[in-house]
Amino acid sequence: MNAALESRPDRQSRLAYRASLSLRAVSVSRAGRRVLAGVTFDLSPGEAIILKGANGSGKTTLLRAIAGFLPAENGAIEVQSGESTRSSASDRRACIAYCGHADAVKAPMTVRENLSFWARLYGAPERRIAEALASFALQALADTHAGALSAGQRRRLGLARLVIAAKPIWLLDEPTSSMDAASSARLVALIENHRREGGAVLIATHDRIEIEGARNFVLEALETA
Repeated sequence: MNAALESRPDRQSRLAYRASLSLRAVSVSRAGRRVLAGVTFDLSPGEAIILKGANGSGKTTLLRAIAGFLPAENGAIEVQSGESTRSSASDRRACIAYCGHADAVKAPMTVRENLSFWARLYGAPERRIAEALASFALQALADTHAGALSAGQRRRLGLARLVIAAKPIWLLDEPTSSMDAASSARLVALIENHRREGGAVLIATHDRIEIEGARNFVLEALETA
């Protein structure tokens, strides 16, 4: 196994969301090389886990495998939602919002048009566009083309998908990259609100993010011959 998990704190949540994530002895290879082996943990409603590890330890690979974009060679990745267990990649994605390194922003479109596109993609009500703009202080940029945004502003726009999608489980890869302290604080506030509603969050980061009661899960790079 190439991971270590800190002890779980006691936490109670208002369970507006009721989805949990379970990994059992998960192994993943990329380009013929084993990157992850024997990864096991549970993420329950209302919880947050900070995924730590050196470059090459497999943080991004693990998030992409959970999100269903990479296959697991061995083990099981399951989402428990209500009375159903979702183990296939397509079924898991119904409960997961993944924000990776790429911000998925379309440069020729305005901020509002990007959010509107995502609302149509997720089948979300139009009212969530205003909520997403407010959550990341993007109102003044709503009619600005995304190609004209700074790196931090583009990052905020990409993360605004979380509000649009309204999925119970969030997978975030270096979410505070390029963001200033105020924007990072907004993200933390959004995460805490999501957890109060029973949402669960898994964050891969090198940055220091202060999230109350979050557990650390440390991935160690596998030795290679």
